[in-house]
Amino acid sequence: MSHTASDGSLPHVMFLCVHNAGRSQMALGFFEHYAAGRAIATSGGSEPAAMVNPVAVAAMAEKGIDISKEFPKPWTAVGLQAADVIITMGCGDECPYYPGKRYEDWPLDDPAGQGIDAVRPIRDNIEQRVLGLLAELDVPATV
Repeated sequence: MSHTASDGSLPHVMFLCVHNAGRSQMALGFFEHYAAGRAIATSGGSEPAAMVNPVAVAAMAEKGIDISKEFPKPWTAVGLQAADVIITMGCGDECPYYPGKRYEDWPLDDPAGQGIDAVRPIRDNIEQRVLGLLAELDVPATV
């Protein structure tokens, strides 16, 4: 796949998890950082939490990425239909399914309730997966 989708638009990825407070927010942060406007990403949850996990915010800050202004939100049918790729993270049957979309499940531990030492490896795993996804989408990653 080239830098643009078949209709000339930028590739669009949606990251889904249950609370949209940790994993999907970190993935969104890395994606936006590395894609640098050459692809679009959104995130959502089936049961959005009240706020983004502060430990996830701290773990991302260690990488120079600020996700503190993000907030958990529910996914929308419009957002899902706009996505070229839907990445699920531990939401199982609660994740919606739209025929014709590319789905990928990233089996990641939930950072909820974990300390920073437990969240760092999850963050680093997400970073590597995001870089791999960008490569698959033929979107050069900004270093």
